[in-house]
Amino acid sequence: MRNGEGASSFFSHSFFYRQLSFHRILVAVLGLAACLYAGVLLASGNSADASTQAGGIPSLVKQPVNDAQRVVLKGNVHPLARPEYDRGLAPDSLLMNRMLLVLKRSPQQDSALSKLLVAQQEKSSPQYHHWLTPQQFGQKFGPSDSDIQVVTDWLASQGFQINRLTNGRTVVEFSGPAGLVRQAFNTDIHKYVVKGKPYWANGSNPQIPAALAPVVAGIASLNNFPRRPLHQLAGAFSRSGKTGQIKPLYTINCPQGYSCSSPAYYALGPTDFATIYNVLPLWNTGTDGTGETIAIVSDSNINTQDVANFRSMFGLPANPVNVILDGPDPGPVSGSETEADADVEWAGAVAKNATIDLVVSQNTEATAGVDLSALYIVDNNLAPVLSESYGACESYLGTAGNAFENAMWQQAAAEGITVLVASGDSGSAGCDIPGVAYEATQGLAVSGMASTPFNVAVGGTDFDNPTLYFNTTSDSTTQNSARSYV
Repeated sequence: MRNGEGASSFFSHSFFYRQLSFHRILVAVLGLAACLYAGVLLASGNSADASTQAGGIPSLVKQPVNDAQRVVLKGNVHPLARPEYDRGLAPDSLLMNRMLLVLKRSPQQDSALSKLLVAQQEKSSPQYHHWLTPQQFGQKFGPSDSDIQVVTDWLASQGFQINRLTNGRTVVEFSGPAGLVRQAFNTDIHKYVVKGKPYWANGSNPQIPAALAPVVAGIASLNNFPRRPLHQLAGAFSRSGKTGQIKPLYTINCPQGYSCSSPAYYALGPTDFATIYNVLPLWNTGTDGTGETIAIVSDSNINTQDVANFRSMFGLPANPVNVILDGPDPGPVSGSETEADADVEWAGAVAKNATIDLVVSQNTEATAGVDLSALYIVDNNLAPVLSESYGACESYLGTAGNAFENAMWQQAAAEGITVLVASGDSGSAGCDIPGVAYEATQGLAVSGMASTPFNVAVGGTDFDNPTLYFNTTSDSTTQNSARSYV
């Protein structure tokens, strides 16, 4: 447990409240509980055989690449890249690391993939739960070798560094300075300052050679406007002035600034959750996550001792989290660290014996770290359950960003990965400031990261009249005070 801000952050997010109108249970908790209700954490399947790509995938690029013949990739300027926030051009030397070029597949491949995804879920089908590996997905549903060669040759000819082609052949990761972005995509990177915070973003829609349009959906993003961690701090703790010891408060008053229907609220621990959602019978018969893995998406590292303290506090078995770095270690990131802590702790609070992998990718000037982490999990088939508690409304993602999310979760579905994404608390006001706007003043919108047909968008539950369902005292080991299944 850390001292100072870290310690307060740990205690302030480690509890869930039974009646607060603004609170939603985190995505990992409810999604995993739904799986546990079925008596399993996730149904396992066998990998399906897939033929090699040789000669089987038609090329979509039909003409030579001519930089003078261009098409505009519309819908790819962030709504906050506005003139009133503009502070001028970025230097040509600004590094735009880990840009993600999203690739298309042919209509025939789209049709075949749609049929496969249905067959994988039908018990009468020979493809039922025959999941693909990322490499098999790429061989069947990725662009042809010749199309990929044309795309990567063009990027290299512009001076970009080609980092990799993903195993699923849906994304080319590349890097280069802002000057090359202007030269290759005919769009300038500008500095924007929004509410005192600086960001980098493209000021106009990018362009690509017309010859590449049949196989290129766009660049997932050319900005570092952040994805929003979808938690709200509601916890409380006391600190001893003499010893400095911190203790959580299991009963709190209505938080300042909120209208509450009851003067007192009670913290929700793992055994409370298991009691309320009837998970206890599953735990008692050994369905507790043993042998399963849950991958958590993050752009921040954590202090793993926080997780150990959480598990000890609530009587959970010791189960250290695995931190997997995809690139440089960003260390703890303010705001995101709280989200990562809570996601890891509560995934392990329900599936208490599951392996928890926290995948951490650093944000770049062009790409959100959570997008890189999610892509890492899917493209390496890291775990059968993926949990992401970040959001961005569809207009903020743009045309290419939405195509990226859709393609990534579609590949995950073909691999048999259950993708759980937080819906957020804003409802139709997804583009408005959470906790401030309760009407959709910026237009009706939801989180684009949770809105595809291939993920589970998870909301939460509010509890009214807590004294009806909970005791006023808690078990000394588990801190449980819930009376029964609700």
